[in-house]
Amino acid sequence: MNRILIAEDERRIAAFIEKGLRANGLIPTVVEDGLAAYEHARGGRYDLMILDLGLPCQDGFTVLRRLREERVVTPVIILTARDGVADTVAGLEGGADDYISKPFAFEELLARVRLRLRADRTVEPTVLRAGGLTLDLRTRRARVGETTVELTAREFALAEVLCRHPDQVLTREQLLSHVWGFDFDPGSNIVDVYVRYLRRKLGPGRIETVRGAGYRLRPV
Repeated sequence: MNRILIAEDERRIAAFIEKGLRANGLIPTVVEDGLAAYEHARGGRYDLMILDLGLPCQDGFTVLRRLREERVVTPVIILTARDGVADTVAGLEGGADDYISKPFAFEELLARVRLRLRADRTVEPTVLRAGGLTLDLRTRRARVGETTVELTAREFALAEVLCRHPDQVLTREQLLSHVWGFDFDPGSNIVDVYVRYLRRKLGPGRIETVRGAGYRLRPV
């Protein structure tokens, strides 16, 4: 599932966008100032960013410039009340991929988001494999060897993240942000709970605990 960063300080608008994106199968995260937007986006964990220009602490133009200077290529859609030609040109020349002015219809924003996600996406496999584990992303079915394993939506999402990074240590914070978003307390043990669920279903030797670091999927 695609992860969308929403940098918007007007909470009513941010909540409106967040609710609409989530209802359409996307995973939104909201930040309310430019510094937070920059810190979140520079890690490259998002598939697209919706960026308001009038952010506190650091405006959207500065956030965009800093990201592009660091060669962060995440697609950016500028969302702003500034609808002048000069601002539009400045945003696009500064590295934005699209521009939409407030007020806006959510359907238009969603269409632009989907367009940018399609344009940015390389051809992805529909089946992930890591050793004897197979995940079919179309049917959302998991198999271990020749046996079909029933996973909940959240279990499948966690297995997918691990399967996309076999033999790589992923921290609890990374797994939490990818699967649950930033709505959850970073101190929560929800990741550990779901890893235990997966171990029971996929086999005890497949997901390895790396003490003090996180978890690693062994392609066995």
